[in-house]
Amino acid sequence: MEYTILGEKRDIALVHTDEVVLRDAASALEFMMSAQYETGCRKLILPKACVAEAFFSLRTGLAGEILQKFVNYQMRLAIVGEYDHYTSKPLQDFIRESNRGREICFLPSVEEAVRKLT
Repeated sequence: MEYTILGEKRDIALVHTDEVVLRDAASALEFMMSAQYETGCRKLILPKACVAEAFFSLRTGLAGEILQKFVNYQMRLAIVGEYDHYTSKPLQDFIRESNRGREICFLPSVEEAVRKLT
């Protein structure tokens, strides 16, 4: 996994990888700890392709398990990608509510993610 450090304070890590790194709660914890150790950043930007598709089916409970790890360990996360093709109203509501907060957000571009995390 590679990283680009972004932000005025150089405190945001943009993750570069082709692998799915958020598969379950354990992989989320491993990802967070590795990213923090390698970059010193507590704010992460991750491409949507690096998140298991089951995450976006809320009935699996995967989103809640994974995001709770980020909240518990006080790591902020922006997942960058397209979300318009999801037709589930609960998922759209979940994304909208997450974007109102500070810890987790779902945004269409890296630029918007940097602004949100700054």
